[in-house]
Order: sequence, then structure tokens, then C-alpha cells
Amino acid sequence: MIDDKDGMARVEAVLFLAKEPIPSRKLALLADVEDGARARALVRRLNERYRRVGSAFCAVEVAGGFQLRAAPEFAPWLLRLSEAPVESRPTGSAMETLAIVAYEQPILRAKIEAIRGVHCGDVLRQLLEQDLIKIVGRSEELGRPFLYGTTKRFLTAFGLTRIEDLPRRNGEWTTAADVKKEVAKTLAADAKKSAERLGDASNVEKRNDANA
Repeated sequence: MIDDKDGMARVEAVLFLAKEPIPSRKLALLADVEDGARARALVRRLNERYRRVGSAFCAVEVAGGFQLRAAPEFAPWLLRLSEAPVESRPTGSAMETLAIVAYEQPILRAKIEAIRGVHCGDVLRQLLEQDLIKIVGRSEELGRPFLYGTTKRFLTAFGLTRIEDLPRRNGEWTTAADVKKEVAKTLAADAKKSAERLGDASNVEKRNDANA
């Protein structure tokens, strides 16, 4: 069995260079460790070391894999660096549209516009270009219009492992004001959810190891 220290170094190097979240099995292959369970255990050990030394980094489980990120509490400092590759966040109207797509997918453009009360063509194109939503099929309705859904990049951007991790909401939204209220409670709180996920990471990894 590969030494823990060596294994952690390999896993850390792979996560450092990866541009997207890496599933545990692929991480094991790239880091040359036994299997996905071993890779998850090493990620847990890596996070424990980061927390112990007060590191600015953490390995986050997101979008079906692991990704090395700066801890959420450092965001205010990173945003001050104009040279930092900080992703542009969607506008308010884009966030409202994105929230509707996330919760109602697969969804027609007509339904999105009925909820928001405005035309959404430009906003949908913006979200498509940002790879936050995608066309997931066509409706059986007349003209077979496109159906929209979220992407893996959406999960990564909002710190979600899967779409089911979105906070639950009650009732139907009927006005744009309802959407804005929901956005404030859900998608706008992604940094807080990421921090909570990091706090639970050790327990999650232990459960995964026990079930492996």
C-alpha cells in the first residue's frame, strides 16, 4: 500500500492541476492509488491537514467529484485582486432565470417567461454561453420548443454535488417577486452552503470509507 504522505502528495498535485472536479475513481487512477475509496480517504486526510495548519485551501466535494479551492472565508480578499481569475457572476435577472431553470427543469422558455413576466431570450443565451444551462431536449408541444436544464458547471459554481442538494422550497412561484425571494434564500447563499459542506467533509468521507 502506498504511504499516506506520498499518496496525499499525489492526490494534492492532481487536484491542484485539475480544471474541473475529478471523480474519486479517476482521482485514484491519476494519483496512482489503489481505488476510489482510498482516494476519498486521502482527500479526507488532506483536508484534516489543511484545517490543522490553517491553510487557505480545501478539497471540496462538488459536481460528482473533488476540487481544490480557496476556503470561502478568503473570498473578500481574492475579489480585491483584479488579476485573479474570479468568475463573473450572473446578473440579477440571470440569477432569477437560473433559479427557475434549476428548480423546474426540464422547462420551456415560455414557462420561464410566464413566471418572470418578461422576455428571457437574451438572458437564456447569456446562461448558455456561460455553460450554466443547456438544452436538454424538445417538448412534444406544437413546434417542439427547446427544454432547458442546468449543467455540471452550474453544480460546480454553486458548490453542489447534485441538483437534489438545492434547498427545498415550498409552493409555486407565481410572480417575479417570488423568484427574487427564492433566489435570496437559495442560490445567493451558495458560499454559506459551501462552507457548511466543508465542515461536514470529514464525516462524509468517513461514512464513504465505512461503506466502501
